[in-house]
Amino acid sequence: MSKTKKVATTIAFTLVNILMIVPFAFAQDGGAADNNFSVQKYLAIAAGLGLGIAAFGGALGQGKAAAAALDGIARNPGASGKIFTPMILALALIESLVIYSLVIAFTLAGKITL
Repeated sequence: MSKTKKVATTIAFTLVNILMIVPFAFAQDGGAADNNFSVQKYLAIAAGLGLGIAAFGGALGQGKAAAAALDGIARNPGASGKIFTPMILALALIESLVIYSLVIAFTLAGKITL
């Protein structure tokens, strides 16, 4: 990993940590849920963020798996049959994790009462 990527990654993680800590620093009640409405609000946020993060991670994983498989096939076209099946299996497993997060998001959304 180049030095620029390391610095950019460090800055990104620092900003994310600051953004996650600041609301709690200025909260007057310590960030605890004070009533049923607050719990419902946090369930909705968890369902949306969880699904978004899972979809993003799944897309990155599928892109990396496909790129590695295509790189291997480009280097050795004779091995395309041996590379294709594990690639499809890996893509299916990655997609199953994203679908599992969809089920969890629907479960959380089902607990929200209006």
